[in-house]
Parts: sequence; C-alpha cells; structure tokens
Amino acid sequence: MKDGLAALQGRLQHEFSNPGLLTRAVTHRSFSQDHNERLEFLGDSVLNLAVADLLFQRLSALPEGDLSRVRANLVKQDTLHLLALELGLPEVIRLGEGEARSGGQKRPSILADGLEAIIGAVYLDAGFAAAQNLVHRLFKAVEINPEMPAIGKDPKTELQEWLQARKMSLPLYRVIGTLGAAHKQTFDVECEILELNFSERGIGGSRRAGEQAAASAMLQTIKAKVKT
Repeated sequence: MKDGLAALQGRLQHEFSNPGLLTRAVTHRSFSQDHNERLEFLGDSVLNLAVADLLFQRLSALPEGDLSRVRANLVKQDTLHLLALELGLPEVIRLGEGEARSGGQKRPSILADGLEAIIGAVYLDAGFAAAQNLVHRLFKAVEINPEMPAIGKDPKTELQEWLQARKMSLPLYRVIGTLGAAHKQTFDVECEILELNFSERGIGGSRRAGEQAAASAMLQTIKAKVKT
C-alpha cells in the first residue's frame, strides 16, 4: 500500500507533507471510520472553483448559464471516473471486505468520490494553488469546447440555472443520513433554497446521486408552487 501511494503521488505530481491526508483520501467508509467523505465534500467545492476558473479563462465568450452547463459536464461522475482510472485509483482505494467483494474498486461513484477526496487532501496539504494546479493537470487532456452546453442538463444544473436567472443564491445540499450496510449504502440528501424557504430530500446510491434526486424533487416543487 505504501508503494502504491508513493506511485500515486508521482502521478499526481504532488508529494504530501502530511501523507496521512492521502491515506484518508483513498479510504472508503466501508474500510474505516477514518474515511474520505469529509475530504470528498471539501474537494467537490475546490474542484468546482478550479474548473470554473479554467472555463472563465478558456471560454471568455460564453455567458454565465452556458459556463455552468459546461462545468457540470466536466465535474460529472462519468468524467471524474475516467480521470480516476487514469490515475490508477482502483489499485490504491481502500475498501471493506464486503465492498471489495461486490466490485467496489470498479464502481464509478466510489472512484469519482475518491478523486474529489484527493483534491480536497491536496488543498489541505498545500493550499488552493496546489489543488488548482492538480485540477488543471487532470483536465489538460479533457476536451473543453463551447458545444458542450448542448449536452442535456442534469437536475442540479437546471436548478442552479433557474436560481441564477432570478439572482437567487445557490441551493444548499446536506447529507441528512445514510442507510444500509457499508458496502451498499444509500444517501438521504436535503436540498434547501433559503430565499424561497423550500426544502426537499432525495435518496441515491452515492452522495452525488442523492443530490441529483433532491434537486429533481426541488424542481418539481418550484414548478408546482412558483409562478415562473
């Protein structure tokens, strides 16, 4: 494991001053109570800011709504899963016995969340500039073009664009609880819009999926209660 993490640091082009952060970043909740979910939460925000900055520089002609949609395409699970595979994350991710037996090392949600946790770990270890540089390196070979907004919107993106068009704050997402065994959990996520005093919840097989389900429920509430 130690050799695997050393090799991973080489691929990341970042040597941790606190190696424990990297160990935690590749630790799934099924393996240990000292797992990566808090780092994943942090890394998700760092990733979104770094990608937003990247798009702001590269796609200077695109308006706000289109930039949001391009970013959603870049930070979605499918893209992060592919980047995690390129980094060799399946070889170092730490899983509980049940999760490993059920194929957790190949599960896109686990690998995408692990990559976000690593980004969060780099941020804590060396600051935003180091994490931003990592994100830029990761996305260097990923195609970014103005046509990407044509790809269909997911509920989170649609909700965000609806709020931005009305000058409202972005929704708040919180994990209310987790259900089921460690290797087969579902996430209960709340989506809240403070200006409207609306709150909805959704269930998914990962935090990301739970957020999408909660956003979808919120969109239904808005369409039923708000005059657009």
